[in-house]
Amino acid sequence: MELQWAIMAVTVVVEAALALLLTLPFPKLLKYRLNALVSLLLHPAAGVVPFALLQLVDLYGKKEHWLMCTSEICTPNERDRYEKSIYKAQRNLICCISVCLLYWCLYCICKFNKAIKEMEEIEKHHQNR
Repeated sequence: MELQWAIMAVTVVVEAALALLLTLPFPKLLKYRLNALVSLLLHPAAGVVPFALLQLVDLYGKKEHWLMCTSEICTPNERDRYEKSIYKAQRNLICCISVCLLYWCLYCICKFNKAIKEMEEIEKHHQNR
């Protein structure tokens, strides 16, 4: 189970790094090539979104069966274990939402860069006339 969350965390880091790279001011040729590369990577990486949604459903299902430590007879160990499980679930929830949000941001950035490139080509074509 921890391997799934490790994959999600690595995916968040990679997507954030790619988003940062796409928004940095590079020369046009490098920016277009980087945009093309990321666009090609987005298609196979789309599988990460259903995986994140599946993990969200799994978190919701586990929420129904969490240990509740609200009574006064809870030992400190039980209370610590309960709090640790809550923090872990919150971290995993943030990870799942981040994966979906960053994927959407990457998609939009690539789409906008492609639209800008096409507009520049149209403008260059009209100037040459």
